[in-house]
Amino acid sequence: MAESTTTRQRFSGWDKPELDLSNADWQSGSQGTGDVQIAFVEGFIAMRNGGRPESPSLIFSPAEWRAFVLNARDGEFDLT
Repeated sequence: MAESTTTRQRFSGWDKPELDLSNADWQSGSQGTGDVQIAFVEGFIAMRNGGRPESPSLIFSPAEWRAFVLNARDGEFDLT
């Protein structure tokens, strides 16, 4: 299955650009299956499921990414 090369603007008020992710340099935090992978593309941060790279990617602005990382470090997303 071919990898999607752009994000799609599907929602009203969506303010993210359509990014070409076909040549993105995806980085993973570990080597396990299903890893979350990120890539820095055109000043934005793309995040995808490494186990399903054909799935849609989430796109973050730098400010959104910073808020996400800081909140993750603070444990906001811990399920336990």
